[in-house]
Amino acid sequence: MKFTILTTLTTLLLAALSGVTASPVPLEQRDVFVPPVTFPKNGTVWHIKERAHVSWDTSNAPVNITNPIGLILLRKSNIGLPVILGNGFSILQGKVEVTVPWVVDGDDYQITLLGDGGNFSPFFTITGSGVSF
Repeated sequence: MKFTILTTLTTLLLAALSGVTASPVPLEQRDVFVPPVTFPKNGTVWHIKERAHVSWDTSNAPVNITNPIGLILLRKSNIGLPVILGNGFSILQGKVEVTVPWVVDGDDYQITLLGDGGNFSPFFTITGSGVSF
């Protein structure tokens, strides 16, 4: 098949015009929401296998949140653990009940609340396993 100058120019013109007629898709405004964890707090003691609650302040929540689905993870000694305490909840509900997992005793646990961003609770204690290190 032979390409002629006319065919080449026609193809280039059509390609250029298709770019001109394409309109951009408007972006939806989204805001990052990183609510502060209000519980557990310093001095809180959780006992393994019991139910406990995690709460956070939603009073300054923006209208359009980038990721409204929450995830709660456990941390020990400033290191994130692969322990999921709660997931799939609305970050706007402000409170979730969790079951305290079987972990070594310690006073250096934290909660990581994830949605748009991550926020940590103050340090608190988990006890009841009889094992510590």
